[in-house]
Amino acid sequence: MRTTASVLHLDLDAFFAAVEQRDKPSLRGKPVIVGGLGQRGVVSTASYEARPFGVHSAMPMHEARRRCPHAAFLAGRFYAYRQASGIVMGLLRELSPAVEALSLDEAFVDLAIGPPRSLDDDELVRLAAELRTRVSEQTDGLTASVGLGSSKFIAKVATELAKPDGIHLVPLGEEVTTIAPLPARAIPGVGPATMERLARLGVQLVSDLQQLSEAELVRALGRSAGESLFQLAQGRDDRAVEPDRETKSISVEDTFATDIADGATLAAVLDGQAGQVAERLAKAGLFARTVTVKLRWPDFSSVTRSRTLLGATDRVEVIRQVARELLSGIDTSAGARLAGVGVSGLVGIAQEALFDLADNSTDVEERVASDVPDRRNRGWLPGADIVHDELGPGWVWGSGHGVITVRFETARSGPGPVRTFALDEPALHRPGD
Repeated sequence: MRTTASVLHLDLDAFFAAVEQRDKPSLRGKPVIVGGLGQRGVVSTASYEARPFGVHSAMPMHEARRRCPHAAFLAGRFYAYRQASGIVMGLLRELSPAVEALSLDEAFVDLAIGPPRSLDDDELVRLAAELRTRVSEQTDGLTASVGLGSSKFIAKVATELAKPDGIHLVPLGEEVTTIAPLPARAIPGVGPATMERLARLGVQLVSDLQQLSEAELVRALGRSAGESLFQLAQGRDDRAVEPDRETKSISVEDTFATDIADGATLAAVLDGQAGQVAERLAKAGLFARTVTVKLRWPDFSSVTRSRTLLGATDRVEVIRQVARELLSGIDTSAGARLAGVGVSGLVGIAQEALFDLADNSTDVEERVASDVPDRRNRGWLPGADIVHDELGPGWVWGSGHGVITVRFETARSGPGPVRTFALDEPALHRPGD
């Protein structure tokens, strides 16, 4: 274990929504929700102004609309998020070559590697403060929360304690007391299935775990999981910061309290999992070529079915449809104790134009925004950048019924005027067209 709090964890605050508020002055200080806008869309990011209404990531978009109907609901502009992320990751690599990017807005840094520096607590806090200042300056106002600790787990916990827009350092020797009041789900690897087993032992908080012996956890979870959980509950984590960490797959699985044989019920489960997978793809700025469905039977045998697409996608409706089609080819009469949806063949560029959904009636607003605009029609997603030949740049407020409403403003202009045009207005076009 380290003898200094030399692992830094950075998380950009409400990243997608913050970028939208930065670039759209009229939305600053107001609730903003970014995600898939169709009936089956999910929330990717909610601004801090939206969170008091109970809106959070992975929530169905229809529920977010019910809870916070006055919010601005935007489809997302991933090129803008990647641009901001690139600036921040560059600043982190100036601190150390050991940067492990978890997604566009989150990364670990090993400060013990790189330029010679003091690793005492005061100097580490000073360095983190300087980093946050540089992030804000170079991204035109985005804020970051930074945690410092003796391990990746402790540094990430520190970041949670720093949110929003702050710094927190967990001093050496205070790891156990710092994590004790947290829910057990805060420990890496503790998902719903593990939590269900731990609940039978009376575990709700990390402090409950800290009262259990390693032997008790091994009996409940198996040797590997039990030993790992025991160490983490005691604040011990020797995982290294892994530079150039490459995400090879993303998956979501759920173990059921009782086996499920009904195909419609399983399909609904897969729909929700596909939404979570799509949200994680979007957050990581990745696109998937292959979709996989996994079912585990009561005897613990498993079946998987996969389909490789003609292109790469982050569209939630594509992942859902493929998952449902794969499920339809599996006999579920024996009942499934576990179901999961995964994607692999991950790349950084969308290839949406190479394929379509079988159901071509899908509303354009159901699509998850990507860097590849749909040039086959004039469909405009709320939040998309747009330019008028005379009035200049702005963004799409909304469209439908043959008209499009645009607010003309930029990050540096201040709140701008709103104008409505016919949907086929020739003076309107995408930037660069």
